[in-house]
Amino acid sequence: MEPLKVKNLFIFTAFLVFFLYLGLALSLFYFWDLSTFWQELRNPRTLFALKLSLFSATVVTLAGILGGLPAAYALSRYSFPGKALVDLFLELPLVVSPAALGAMILVFFHQPVGQFLVQKGFNPVFTLGGVLLAQGVTCLGLAVRLLKAVIDEIPIRYEEMARTLGLSPGRTFWKVVLPLSRGGILSAAILTWAKALGEFGGTITVAGTMPFRTETLPIAIFMRLSVADLSGAVTLIILLLALGLGGLVVVRVGIGKRS
Repeated sequence: MEPLKVKNLFIFTAFLVFFLYLGLALSLFYFWDLSTFWQELRNPRTLFALKLSLFSATVVTLAGILGGLPAAYALSRYSFPGKALVDLFLELPLVVSPAALGAMILVFFHQPVGQFLVQKGFNPVFTLGGVLLAQGVTCLGLAVRLLKAVIDEIPIRYEEMARTLGLSPGRTFWKVVLPLSRGGILSAAILTWAKALGEFGGTITVAGTMPFRTETLPIAIFMRLSVADLSGAVTLIILLLALGLGGLVVVRVGIGKRS
């Protein structure tokens, strides 16, 4: 196939995928009503779900980036026994459904180690801790994967040069690796945040659907659909899309300006 025809095929495929998702997004406005939108935004239950989603996604993202950065650096720069196994299990949230991960969390807390934690006061079922745990388990692997990809792009010779100039490995990380990966870390954080914001399967399995306690935005959407409230569900879906896509746009514009 000629290069020009291959290029046209790729462009056509890209537009086909774009219009598929665009069509799904535009179909929401068939059931959208402005008065219902404002009414839903003033609903205390909706406001609680929104606040809980923003809070949990932010906490999970901070924990994922702070905890995932050292792990990503180790996987990117060092060889150690069991590295292949660690790398394999980081793919678990990508190949296992969130609902299955939530079920695995429940199973964990019904065996001796989990029962010990429950006796010590940590019982995630139907609690805010369950929301954070489910979202954390679902998003941590993604955060590490994204951060590792960022660090992989930094030539290791920069670090080697810094060490020849007398910097310790720790100072090399802080003075060389972090500044060079700042934009990528920000992108990874926003993607992790958007993933946590939209997490549903694991959260509902562990934390349930308790209003004013564990009901996040995705769970609120599910509850609206369960009572055939399409207008309310569409309002919440549009709100969730605006938050997730808005965060991505802000990051891409900011990175573009810095570039």
